[in-house]
Amino acid sequence: MKVVVAVDSFKGSMTSIEAGNAVAEGIRRADAQAEVVVRPLADGGEGTVEALVCGMNGEMQRMTVTGPLGKPVVCEYGIIRESGTAVMEMSAAAGITMVSDEERNPLYTTTYGVGEMIRDAVSRGCRRFLVGLGGSATNDGGVGMLQALGFGFLDKDGQQVSQGAVGLKDLIRITDDQVIPELSQCQFRIACDVTNVLCGDNGCSAVYGPQKGATPDMIRDMDEWLSHYAKLTHEKYPKANACFPGTGAAGGLGFAFLSFTHAVLESGISIVLDELKLEEDMKDADVVVTGEGRLDGQTAMGKAPVGVAGLAKKYGLPVFAFSGSVTENARACNESGIDAFFPILRGVVTLKEAMKPENAQNNMANTVEQVFRLWCLKMK
Repeated sequence: MKVVVAVDSFKGSMTSIEAGNAVAEGIRRADAQAEVVVRPLADGGEGTVEALVCGMNGEMQRMTVTGPLGKPVVCEYGIIRESGTAVMEMSAAAGITMVSDEERNPLYTTTYGVGEMIRDAVSRGCRRFLVGLGGSATNDGGVGMLQALGFGFLDKDGQQVSQGAVGLKDLIRITDDQVIPELSQCQFRIACDVTNVLCGDNGCSAVYGPQKGATPDMIRDMDEWLSHYAKLTHEKYPKANACFPGTGAAGGLGFAFLSFTHAVLESGISIVLDELKLEEDMKDADVVVTGEGRLDGQTAMGKAPVGVAGLAKKYGLPVFAFSGSVTENARACNESGIDAFFPILRGVVTLKEAMKPENAQNNMANTVEQVFRLWCLKMK
């Protein structure tokens, strides 16, 4: 029996690999001869860099960049040297968790550090980039990132506009004569699971501005400035389309990638599954196991376990899912390729006790063992 295991992280409790290894332990207790292939899993959000670096034999890089408030911060990204690929999350350099509630103000937060990460990876030979856009503190349209890459966003005096969305009000001209030459050779796969456009009622300012500290007046101003920025961009680069779904991701960073680089926006889980080549493991498998910390109705709306299940169903494979908790509407997962799902909690405990890594791993192994004892009886 060959089992392919790809479980998303149980945030605050188990990493993807730790959860997968616990599943493997339970399976081997039920069938010592089972071949168990454990692969990391993520959906493009938190944990994606770790999953891809682990699954693609990469290594982590640490560096100091300009944080969202303009102060130095230490961030990490991954490099897969064999393919010259960099794996990064914009939130590592410009994430909202870096900004306290009192400091949140998208007029002044910048994506400059994201560009610094990209420059560093380019200097290390990377020409392929996998970038996650979730969790931003910014609304600068990606201008900060582009300035770090050498683009000019100039005011009436020919000087770079100031960092943050507020700089866009002074934008007169865009130049590209100082852009790092290697950028034209770089390809970007952008993990983006939102469809917001750049401006308007469904734009980044109106939809995400409030959680970043924007007042109604700020939202109106930023939307106007971003619209002017989009117009100037389209005049210089006719392919720029501020109405394309996803251009509003990460405060307009999606627009910057699509307009100024060779980039495509894709769902996070599709990028992860493709880059990890999980489908290859499934071609001769008998069973697939997946899961995440909480299985609910949202899981069925394109999250990682359902992505795994979709691949498995191409080969007619049964899919089991294990999770820390299961909600009533998790039944939707059964209609999305997960044949059966199981919560791993085995008694009444506090959330803190349940999330202790050693408890979570034991609960996972013990629950999986019992399910696979039953499955092995069926297979005989």
